[in-house]
Amino acid sequence: MFQKISKICNEMKKLLYFLILACFFSFYPFLTQAGDIKQENLLSVNFLRNIPLEINLKIGSNNYALSKATVEKWTREKSELFYRPKYHSEIENPNFCQYKKSIICSLFFDARKENHIQKISTLELDEKLMRSFLDDLARQTDKDPENAKFGMENGKVSVFSLGAKGTKLNKEQGLQALLAYFKNSNWGTSINLPYDESEPEISTGSIYNLGINSLIGEGRSNFRGSPKNRIFNINVATKRFDGILIKPGEEFSFVKILGEVDKEHGYLPELVIKKDKTEPEFGGGICQVSTTAFRAAIYSGLEITARRNHAYPVQYYNPQGMDATVYVPRPDLRFLNNTPGHILIQTKTEGTELVFQFYGTDDGRKTKVIGPTITERNPDGSLKATFTQEVRDKDGHSIIEDVFNSAYDSPSKYPHPGQTLTQKPAEWSDKEWKKYKKENNL
Repeated sequence: MFQKISKICNEMKKLLYFLILACFFSFYPFLTQAGDIKQENLLSVNFLRNIPLEINLKIGSNNYALSKATVEKWTREKSELFYRPKYHSEIENPNFCQYKKSIICSLFFDARKENHIQKISTLELDEKLMRSFLDDLARQTDKDPENAKFGMENGKVSVFSLGAKGTKLNKEQGLQALLAYFKNSNWGTSINLPYDESEPEISTGSIYNLGINSLIGEGRSNFRGSPKNRIFNINVATKRFDGILIKPGEEFSFVKILGEVDKEHGYLPELVIKKDKTEPEFGGGICQVSTTAFRAAIYSGLEITARRNHAYPVQYYNPQGMDATVYVPRPDLRFLNNTPGHILIQTKTEGTELVFQFYGTDDGRKTKVIGPTITERNPDGSLKATFTQEVRDKDGHSIIEDVFNSAYDSPSKYPHPGQTLTQKPAEWSDKEWKKYKKENNL
């Protein structure tokens, strides 16, 4: 029993000696000299005095400014006490071991060494803030690849807009480039930030492989009598679609190609149908474009996957029953390119008539449109209409047989500015309608 206790005591002594030595050597650098300060993301306190007021960040051929004020926000001062035998301070530092928060320090550190304590200050870069900056920069600089756009000239496809590669900032390599610039203190005025490129799906080199050889369908609508803002908006929106290519099997989305509709994207305020009224809004008149595209898709024998008629009959979309309303993000106009080749959209204006032409591969299909026919017309202006799209392949087999029914409400339920409702909208309660009539002396 005594031998066992003696053995345990010896093992505990060895463990105690080991812990003392480990603590001693872990603290040894502080007892001798400052040693090497960890350099990762640490800079001299004079760093901010030397950097340019503005640094040019180059991403390909584009330039973006990085201000000194922004870099200052990325830095914070970091100070630490070190024992250096050759350094003599005028003021003793009696709280050195307390600062180090080490019991071993108080055991081994001689108080006479306290006038050899040096405070060393550095600046530390905050990578989190730098990454946030690069995220914001990427949102400004990243660009999707642009497909080449084509037109028809003398019956042949020709290029009228070259495609462009997409660019995407490599944020991780960009961070390392910034860190290297600051650490090396090579105060040039430019930093090249790495980026990745992506090729467009359709380039000028693919012009002869698109399968476009004929006009497969055409849509028309007349905007006669439109105010100037409406005509302006029609022209702006139409340009978005001229030269667009739709791949075989691809679903076309009008809203996706249209993009944002606001003042910043070139639109003017004009009347739109919205909820229970007709009121001015940026982009009024765009439905003239979607309606014309819808008709071109119908006559091209394409499969319509999403379409909605307007709330009430609008004169610009005669004959009624063949219109398509859109509003970002929905409702949308969508259809499928069910032909064997690409479809090229060409747009033009002939007087007050808007024209959409679809060029593609003639696979022998025949398209027949029956209607549109007004099936119900009421004194309040509400009506119902229908038409049928029949598409057969070159052998006469049916590809599509689709019926499009449209129900239009009374225009009086959607008053223009200065007008008042004469009928209760379907979604209104009796209480809401009673309040409205009282407010408008009806």
